[in-house]
Amino acid sequence: MKLHRESKGTILVATILFVIISTLAIYFFKIWSLLIIMPLLVMYSLVFWFFRVPNREILDHKENVIAPVDGKVVMIKEVEETEFLKEKAIQISIFMSPLNVHICRYPVSGNVIYKKYHPGKYLVAWHEKSSTENERTTVAVESLTHHKVVFRQIAGYVARRIVFYCKEGDVAKAGHEFGFIKFGSRMDVFLPLDTEVLCKIGDKTKGGLDVIARMKE
Repeated sequence: MKLHRESKGTILVATILFVIISTLAIYFFKIWSLLIIMPLLVMYSLVFWFFRVPNREILDHKENVIAPVDGKVVMIKEVEETEFLKEKAIQISIFMSPLNVHICRYPVSGNVIYKKYHPGKYLVAWHEKSSTENERTTVAVESLTHHKVVFRQIAGYVARRIVFYCKEGDVAKAGHEFGFIKFGSRMDVFLPLDTEVLCKIGDKTKGGLDVIARMKE
């Protein structure tokens, strides 16, 4: 199983803790140490599962908006995007549980024209105010259809570290990685009002594969 580059520090800490706790359990509890080691082994395995990198065939897209993450669509609504667009837009929000793949991908192809990191709170990721009050990053891309699309990584109650690798001037390719969020969190995508939305609340998405909307050329 291929692991994400962001896994190194977390797996090192998890391995050290697993070895120490298991050794102490065996020393003090002998055969009964299995009652501690087995649940610990499950948790240790979940750390590796969380950082998995699935093998996906990413296609080229122009007008299609691709799911930026694995997760569940929890919001589709018209909102005022006040940070960059400063106008009304369609917001599609996808919530990721700790068991989802947490690679963050570009939803559209084009050029990165804006990026900014915001420190903030750690409200539960499905809370509506988390989009403007939680720790988050905002990225804007001018798409191949000449639309400005904004998307936002949002840290949740569990997620405490957001990573994004893109910078202004980069070429964005829909479905390709631009960042990572450690543990449960959310991604918001803000699209033009005339965008055709192809997903609905409750849909499960596969990042880089599923088409969630289509913009007009």
